[in-house]
Amino acid sequence: IIMYLLWPLLFLHVSAQHLTLLKQPKQEGRVRLVGDLPSSGRVEVYHDGQWGTVCDDGWELAEAQVVCRQLGFPGAISVKPGGQYGEGSGPIWLDDTNCKGSESSLSECSFKGWGVTDCSHKEDAGVDCETGKNITSNRQFSVDNSLGLSDDLGLLFDSGDGCDFRINVQDVSEESELTFCVHSMILKFYPELNITNDSRNLAVNVSQTCHPHVSAFLRSELIILLVLDTYSICFCSGICTHVRLSLVLQENVLQYLSWNCEYLISSPVWSTISFHMMDALLQRSDLILRNEALLLEALERWIQDKGDEISSDQQASLLNHIRFLLIPVDKLYEMQFSSSVLHQNHEKLYLTGLLRGFQFNALPFSKIRNQMDNMSSEYLPRIYTGDEWSVIINDTTVNYPYYHYGQNNRIQTFSTPAHPSALYREQKVQWQAQVFLSAQECSNNRISCYSFPVARFVGYGNQERYTSTIRYSNRLILSCKYENNVFHVQDFKNSMAVVPNNSSMDLPNPCPDDYSFRFVVRPEYI
Repeated sequence: IIMYLLWPLLFLHVSAQHLTLLKQPKQEGRVRLVGDLPSSGRVEVYHDGQWGTVCDDGWELAEAQVVCRQLGFPGAISVKPGGQYGEGSGPIWLDDTNCKGSESSLSECSFKGWGVTDCSHKEDAGVDCETGKNITSNRQFSVDNSLGLSDDLGLLFDSGDGCDFRINVQDVSEESELTFCVHSMILKFYPELNITNDSRNLAVNVSQTCHPHVSAFLRSELIILLVLDTYSICFCSGICTHVRLSLVLQENVLQYLSWNCEYLISSPVWSTISFHMMDALLQRSDLILRNEALLLEALERWIQDKGDEISSDQQASLLNHIRFLLIPVDKLYEMQFSSSVLHQNHEKLYLTGLLRGFQFNALPFSKIRNQMDNMSSEYLPRIYTGDEWSVIINDTTVNYPYYHYGQNNRIQTFSTPAHPSALYREQKVQWQAQVFLSAQECSNNRISCYSFPVARFVGYGNQERYTSTIRYSNRLILSCKYENNVFHVQDFKNSMAVVPNNSSMDLPNPCPDDYSFRFVVRPEYI
């Protein structure tokens, strides 16, 4: 059983809007892509008479979708953080950008304020946009990102007044059954359900453990079928239902699965996910797992379970998403002697990945930088939580007023290699992780805090010697102590991370009084 896989479905609520997208909007707030292709490049925004860049803090697929659709493209393929399309010049106009995905222009999204930033141009954001055959200068889309009924329709669902359509929810063992009376008029707004004037009922099979959640699910989330791609969402003990997911819902589901990747990999659900979902997952940099080798092993197991269902070309495309460059060199050495299905079926591609992994570990980045530009995501880390890269603070007990500096369980000191490359593995960087739960604790450490909890993650010692070659994009991960499900991930600003309150998190905190903090070091070449 993989827990809470439907959280994104149960908690994401945004409004439906009808969007008119113009390729040439008015000058103020206009966006452009700076790069070799018209569909990809560094994102720049026009404001106050000049062009400026966008910081990659908070830069996710929802923001990229807004940019691409504002430019008249069908949508975004991927986001490109960290100056991958070169460093811009001039002002950095936007930072901590947060889009719902339904905005008609990037400037409609929330952000710190024009020109308010603590970023450098090394963090300039980029996008790769989808190129369709029928792109016009004026495109109109009807996008329904409403993942729940409005308040009024919710009340109508609760009352059952005038309902004329029955949904029968049955246990797969046929031992129990629930019946809900709903309104066919509402269901007819969603043609994918194929509700006709003669339709009077719909049967749904779920596991018995899901029964307590069915009412809330039907009320808020079942009617979300105006969308773009079909994914198979498996919940509870693996009973699956095919739903069409809007762009925003896709991103939130994939984000949650990425954050809980290790638990997904170890669950029976792993073997049931579709090729398209696997393809989308493997392209992400926010996968949280111990190391890249674990992901390759899980992919090989998934391909074996799927058998002939996955073609040779599909296998090759998935193998191309594995970041061989970030697999530890000792593991690379062992892999060249493996008899795995991917090694046997795609020997040339597999060995090419190993060779490039060895090169990455043996050569200075300056030697291979030009070759890396065309495969930039391959040397960008995911969120690797192996013991050598992370530390956990579990204690969330406030010691104040009996607090003594340095004498509590919310301070951890450890060291990591300067970078995963074999060139740097023996060169250590020291880190101190700390969690503050009160103003007194902050004051004792000579820092100012205005909300709690606050996490601080500081590197010291010889870290400064690497500033020209290595950047540390560290992450704070929040997860429930006893269930280990990740519900929040954020980066550090000036070594600090202020944990948002429950209402402003991407997902509600399921364990507000009993969660742990994991500090993860993420070195990447500049």
